[in-house]
Amino acid sequence: MTSILAAFQFLTIFPPLIRRPFTSQEMGRAVGFFPLVGLALGGLLYGVHAAAQLIFPATIAAALTIFAWVFFTRAFHLDGLMDTCDALFGGFTVERRLEILKDPRMGAFGVAAGILILLLKYTALASSLNPMFALVMATVVGRWTSPLVIITFPYAREKGLGKDMKENAGLPQALFSTLITAGAVYWLAGTRGFLLMLIAALFAFALALYFMRLLPGLTGDQYGAITELTELILLLSFAIS
Repeated sequence: MTSILAAFQFLTIFPPLIRRPFTSQEMGRAVGFFPLVGLALGGLLYGVHAAAQLIFPATIAAALTIFAWVFFTRAFHLDGLMDTCDALFGGFTVERRLEILKDPRMGAFGVAAGILILLLKYTALASSLNPMFALVMATVVGRWTSPLVIITFPYAREKGLGKDMKENAGLPQALFSTLITAGAVYWLAGTRGFLLMLIAALFAFALALYFMRLLPGLTGDQYGAITELTELILLLSFAIS
């Protein structure tokens, strides 16, 4: 239960029921519950979308849902994407890229990436043929790719929260997160959901391999970037007629 709460408190604005720092072991176990957080988040976002559509046109409902998405997650993964783009496109050496990743200031590449992905998410959701499936699939599968890359790829720094999580997460967390995700996507989309899981996993690994060409390993920012971009791919898949 502590690890479930750790996952919710880490990834969302969920009220801190446990008011102490979580141990490295608790955070490592929390990785296995990331898709469960995505399932709850997706359901909440669909509620926002459905309520907004009772009052506003579909385009405004989509915009309000994207706003809620950013708010409920504290722009956590979005910040990782923006920092990653600043580092990879603004640095020309490994050392400089790692330095930019630690810089709290935002550069032009990061701002552009943030604007573009929010615009694409909004457009995809507004065009979605099934908003509920799109939102829940995106949030669940997006948070499933995080455990995959956390466990599979090396961490870029010698210490940090991401390092503690990686060292205490392993095959049990990967399997448990996969079971949660598989159950959710089959309920939502049947066997098509498994195909989307496969596409998302291949996409996440391709992104991770690209990041590894420019960095000595991954950091929490790259985990966030992979989650954001995977969510976008899932949203776009539900906008195809």
